[in-house]
Amino acid sequence: MSVQTFENPDKLAEAAARAFVEKAAEAVARRGRFAVALAGGSTPKATYEALARDHVGDVDWPNVHVFFGDERAVPPDHEDSNYRMAREALLDHVPAGSVHPMRGEMPPEEAASSYEEELRAFFGEGRPGLDLVMLGIGGDGHTASLFPETAALGVTDRLVVANPVPKLDTTRITLTAPVLNAAREVLFLVAGEDKVEALKEILEGEADPREYPAKLVQPSGGPAWMVDRAAAGLLASPDP
Repeated sequence: MSVQTFENPDKLAEAAARAFVEKAAEAVARRGRFAVALAGGSTPKATYEALARDHVGDVDWPNVHVFFGDERAVPPDHEDSNYRMAREALLDHVPAGSVHPMRGEMPPEEAASSYEEELRAFFGEGRPGLDLVMLGIGGDGHTASLFPETAALGVTDRLVVANPVPKLDTTRITLTAPVLNAAREVLFLVAGEDKVEALKEILEGEADPREYPAKLVQPSGGPAWMVDRAAAGLLASPDP
């Protein structure tokens, strides 16, 4: 696991955009394609905007295949849609090879089953070999739509599930922890003082992962973390 700390969210976003460029080039060189799962949230959005603004010519977009880590139960044009955010911030500005949105307009169980079929059609049987998964965290320690004490945390035999989130009075569609852990690389992007306590617990605490689900994400080699100084304020020794 590596933790890099940046002075502010803008510098974090630019560094994350450069990391995206590097991982894409490496994957295309080795395997002929780059399969990435995007996250929702303000920090990933800033990264996508930096990619669209500064790095359009640095990525072999026709060989980029875009998936999503989670989605709200809303249509793709809804203001809360992760797909809409990624489309407006990045995807409308680049010629990506293929984009695979979760079908938030469908009943969540059907949407989860449909997306699992789509993953299997693209990657084959077994767990998907995503080259990069981009994630954020919430102040409660959730990541993707794996929320504390929810049913999805214990799922090991599905790629995608509909996860009821009682505290939000909704159901989300999310990749499961085994899929996240099967990725070649996982990159967490975390900014803001409201994440400071959760980040401290996830990286240095002893709480049960059911209380801080981001702790479940442990791919081979560990995840990489890019955080700003506000979010890193309680860490024992954040890297400069």
